[in-house]
Amino acid sequence: MHKFLLAFLLMAGITAQAQIKGRVTSASGEAIPFVSITIENTYNGTNANEEGNYELSVKGPGRYTVIFQSIGFKTKKVPVNVTALPHTLDVTLSDENYELSEVVISNSEDPANAVIRQAIAHKKENSEKIGRFEADFYSKGIFRIKDLPKKILGQEVERPDGVDSTGTGIIYLSETVSHITFEQPSNIKERIVASKVSGNSNGFSYNTALGTFYNFYNNYIEFGANMVSPLANNAFNYYKFKLEGTFFDDNNNQINKIKIIPRRDKEPVFEGYIYIVDGSWAIYAVDFDIKGYRMQRPVLENLNLKQNFSYNTENRIWAKNSQIFDIKAGMFGIGFTGGFTHVYTNYVFKDKFEKNTFGKEIVFIEEGSNKKDSVYWNAMRPVPLTDEEATDYTKKDSIQTLRTSQTYLDSIDRKSNKFGILDVLTGYTYHNSFKKTRYTYDGPLDPTAISFNTVQGWNFNAGLSYNKVDEDAGKYTYAGAKFNYGIAEDRLRLVGTFTHRFNYKNYATLYVTGGSQAVQFNPAEPISPLINMFSTLLFKDNYMKLYDKTFARVQYSQEVFVGLNMTGYAEYSRRKALFNNTDYVLIKNDGDYTSNNPLNPFDEASVPFATHHLYKAGAVASIRFGQKYITRPDGKINVSEGNYPTLAFQYEKAFAGSEKNYEYDFIAARAMYNVTLGNKGDFGINIKAGKFFNGEGISFADYKHFNGNQTHVSDGNRYLNVFNMLPYYTHSTNDSYVELHAEHDFKGYIMNKIPLLNALQWNLIVGYHALATPDNKPYQEFTAGFDNVGFGKYRFFRIDYVRGYQGGFQTDGVVFGLKFLGLLD
Repeated sequence: MHKFLLAFLLMAGITAQAQIKGRVTSASGEAIPFVSITIENTYNGTNANEEGNYELSVKGPGRYTVIFQSIGFKTKKVPVNVTALPHTLDVTLSDENYELSEVVISNSEDPANAVIRQAIAHKKENSEKIGRFEADFYSKGIFRIKDLPKKILGQEVERPDGVDSTGTGIIYLSETVSHITFEQPSNIKERIVASKVSGNSNGFSYNTALGTFYNFYNNYIEFGANMVSPLANNAFNYYKFKLEGTFFDDNNNQINKIKIIPRRDKEPVFEGYIYIVDGSWAIYAVDFDIKGYRMQRPVLENLNLKQNFSYNTENRIWAKNSQIFDIKAGMFGIGFTGGFTHVYTNYVFKDKFEKNTFGKEIVFIEEGSNKKDSVYWNAMRPVPLTDEEATDYTKKDSIQTLRTSQTYLDSIDRKSNKFGILDVLTGYTYHNSFKKTRYTYDGPLDPTAISFNTVQGWNFNAGLSYNKVDEDAGKYTYAGAKFNYGIAEDRLRLVGTFTHRFNYKNYATLYVTGGSQAVQFNPAEPISPLINMFSTLLFKDNYMKLYDKTFARVQYSQEVFVGLNMTGYAEYSRRKALFNNTDYVLIKNDGDYTSNNPLNPFDEASVPFATHHLYKAGAVASIRFGQKYITRPDGKINVSEGNYPTLAFQYEKAFAGSEKNYEYDFIAARAMYNVTLGNKGDFGINIKAGKFFNGEGISFADYKHFNGNQTHVSDGNRYLNVFNMLPYYTHSTNDSYVELHAEHDFKGYIMNKIPLLNALQWNLIVGYHALATPDNKPYQEFTAGFDNVGFGKYRFFRIDYVRGYQGGFQTDGVVFGLKFLGLLD
């Protein structure tokens, strides 16, 4: 009886979503992709797929008027009497005829300008009409790869499922069905009821409505960079407009087709067409190309965006019914294509929402939403699959069934787990894919495991580790040991670490570590081992200063509530001074290495502190304002809202030292803020302050050290936590300090207006850095430089000129940012 009732309800649900379906073609018989199809004066609609096929859900038999709308074709209104479902309705659309009068042609000013001025004048009221609503939302995303090589830099490339022997195929396909509540400019609440990822029945699609509301009534549209809307208040500073013609829709509304022409090629602007309704001056449709270099995304070659709006004669609102992205990208000879299809149906517009409608939870993914079967999707999917997409689902779902079986996973592991004689030197990993565990041995001759410093000489790293992931429970466990041996020092050091994350809900994490290390006095490690190695061997500049630390540390962190993260820790350490043990250099030059004592770099026999023991305990609180989150059945994902500051506070107490003078109390605070200023770039600021109590006699290892740079080389990222010319330890303090870093990246705002220079596509960046401590005069740096330096798609460099002042001019120089250093270090 229960099975019969379940089957009856299922069939009833399918019948409730019965369809008018068919194919939309042009007069020449070619399929028209992505046609918008709606029932007249309703917000019940769908889109045709790439092959022109569509399926429009209706409640049952009856009389309907179906409207077919596509950019470049005449809108067609088709009355239909549906007596049985499904009902087939094939439609042919005619090319749109655009009229352009002689008055228009002879006019000294293009009449498009008058239309755009009216659209700008009325954009507030038109935007407010669609500013609050509930709707059903469907999204489909697909990405394809082309010409994926078998090897990159001599390393074999594993081909994803769906990619054939030529390196071509679908690498990602997913769909989402959800209900959204939205209020301009950015309030959203989304409930995902169905999610499907090809080849991953446990996965959740990333195709949410979050971040898909591109409103061209606004001044700026966020696409990585803030793009200037053709309806921005200052649009005429960025665009020329040309009236291509006019036509009338099925409601006798005159539609103006206007070509959007950028005034300057390198600015964050669109090109293409916008269609404006005469009289109401609302948007009828957009068809824009967005070049990757205009978005500061050189890998992206072009993104085409189409939006279609439908008109309801009852409420007189033009509402977006579909949004289509077509993406083309590529790098290193590998091509990527794909895009997203968004369909909005069943709008309910609101005058206002209840006070607590919107909160910190912006997306909720229902339990079992990724377990919907093909019967459900065939009934609920508003845009039918293409043959290519249907084949991909069938193929990858069957492959997944095979590849998640223990027999298959064990067979793959047997192949990848084969041990080679060279693995003793380069490293080896043993997988148990079914149990999701991994055992790793890091070899000492891996290029990233070798470095040089004057204390240890050439030193090598090796390691053993165990990893286990339980994705369903959100758990992660790591246990490992790292070995380090320095030839000149002739000493082996060992550090063991255990990490366990308990869940994805509050990210509770336990961290335990201990052992012996040669560590930098500044725990932030302002100079990387790689840069120090080259600086030392080539120029005899051994800036890295190390001491010996034998320690044990336990730390626990978790999110207390949304936006507040807390960390508590306790540590025991024994510190001992170290000395240089080698004078080896690759390039002979005058001078000697400085000592390993940062307080007295020219005395090899001096030490920065005596050997001692010390205990520490502390707590750190981080408050992220505007923090929101996505709820998933297996946990949650935090989503940071822009334009909100982040605050952090720390208290640390050192106690039970081998001598009383090593004990202290320390408090610190930090405020960070980033904001995008229209199309004029991104501004960031980082302010830090702290104070030691009873810190007069503490160890130099416990001083507050500042992130300096004496190498003229950096990783090229934003300089919001580093000084560019400050020596590493000249300003270290055991008292109080105030530190400030500010930087503005114009994102091309100035450079793209200067002839010839705009062809470089470099971004001007200016910065200011300041430091005040009781024992030194205030130190200041002024910087100016360029980011996004390179050619074509390869922009891995940043160059800055820096001037430092301390009671007058102190120093200047050029800092070279090499963005690939983070990958090599």
